Amino acid sequence: MNEKDQLNVIIVGASGYTGAELAAQVERHPYAKLCGLYVSENSQDAHKPISQLYGQLRGVVDLPLTPLAATIDPQTFADIDAVFLATAHSVSHDLAPQFLACGCQVFDLSGAFRVNQADFYPKFYGFEHHHADWLDKAVYGLAEWQAEGVRDAQLIALPGCYPTASLSALKPLQHAGLLTDNCTPVIDATSGVSGAGRKASLTSNFCEVSLNPYGVGVHRHQPEISYHLGREVIFTPHLGSFPRGILATIHVDLKTDVTLADVNQAYQSAYADKPLVRLLEPGIWPAIKAVANTPFVDLNWSLQGHHLIIFSAEDNLLKGASAQAIQCFNIHYGYPSTLALTGDVAC
Repeated sequence: MNEKDQLNVIIVGASGYTGAELAAQVERHPYAKLCGLYVSENSQDAHKPISQLYGQLRGVVDLPLTPLAATIDPQTFADIDAVFLATAHSVSHDLAPQFLACGCQVFDLSGAFRVNQADFYPKFYGFEHHHADWLDKAVYGLAEWQAEGVRDAQLIALPGCYPTASLSALKPLQHAGLLTDNCTPVIDATSGVSGAGRKASLTSNFCEVSLNPYGVGVHRHQPEISYHLGREVIFTPHLGSFPRGILATIHVDLKTDVTLADVNQAYQSAYADKPLVRLLEPGIWPAIKAVANTPFVDLNWSLQGHHLIIFSAEDNLLKGASAQAIQCFNIHYGYPSTLALTGDVAC
């Protein structure tokens, strides 16, 4: 494909926070044409312009939210190149194979295809998985670590927001062989309330939230992180009284001969040519205010003996969701990875 051609793109689940972010990013992408925004048939937002829900999109994206049936009409999407699914996990499970059968490239932001283990889904997502063939073919879209797979796969399963922050911090150490054999990383991470989605809930109501753990020992992102890291982790999420962003503090044990220079080298080697991962200077610690409304993940670390503490911060709606989806879109189609995410000029 000539990179000057525009790709026809739709977003399903466009009424949510992530869908709105995607709409803005696709609209400003020079090689993507936003051809439709879709919601479920029974959505109370059906037929409303998205800018009625999100005032910041007024005059930027004013497309209506079109209801989509559970069984799609292939003819309707015959000219669509790429689909972003910002839908519930079970909905993506049902819709993704239908769009794939139409020949569409699918970027799924749900958890429906993230882990290639069928028994994972009834236990952690509450539904039986019926598409083992696509579980085998799906590529996990942790963009900095899966570029080759992302380029070739028709189905990209985008990571969860907590796994993106956690795996970005841990994979350089695992890849370099710096962790002890029996190390079980301990991840304490706090998210803003937008991570719970747009639907009203007492537990995520801004006036009800202070700072509290949730999903202790049972959160579905723990097995996702463990699966893609290749070792078990202890993961405890927290909910904070702020709108967006994630800060993770991670504890690991290093092998006895590992030095700070080895740790620094592991991160530099992993991310020297990865512009959306920022390695901070010594003494500058990742902070949510520095990454909110940006597509970056910020990392830094402190070595205390053979115990390493890593800090990771990202915007859960951007690097933890929509921005990483656009990053994978760019990688798949051969565009600069940061196009439409930073100030890059199309080439």
